[in-house]
Amino acid sequence: MEISDKLLCLFNADVTESEDSYTVEIPRREVENGSIEPGETYRVALVSREPTEESSSSSRSRSSTPSSEPQPPVDVGEMRYVEVEDIGKQGDGIARVERGYVIIVPGAEIGERVKVEVTEVKSNFAVGEIID
Repeated sequence: MEISDKLLCLFNADVTESEDSYTVEIPRREVENGSIEPGETYRVALVSREPTEESSSSSRSRSSTPSSEPQPPVDVGEMRYVEVEDIGKQGDGIARVERGYVIIVPGAEIGERVKVEVTEVKSNFAVGEIID
């Protein structure tokens, strides 16, 4: 599946029915993190939740080894737009994504919104290299 560079946010949501329409709720964090603005119009793409062969096998392998800790919300090689909120002790940018998970962005400044490729993933943080 090809994903547009204009993608602002990605999340799972339920579609609910209300009288003669349906609603997809946007998580509050997507508005609070500045990805989208209330009152604006956006294109919405819905992707089937039917598991692919790849996701089925990975979920089977995960389910055989249950974990009490949540998995990191990013994967190595994933591209993300992030906003740098802080600077770490070594001078690297710090961005936060889902559940406050930290992505360290070397060479970024506070307030920058950059596209990064995730190059390393640990249980409590990841490292992202600036692409744009």
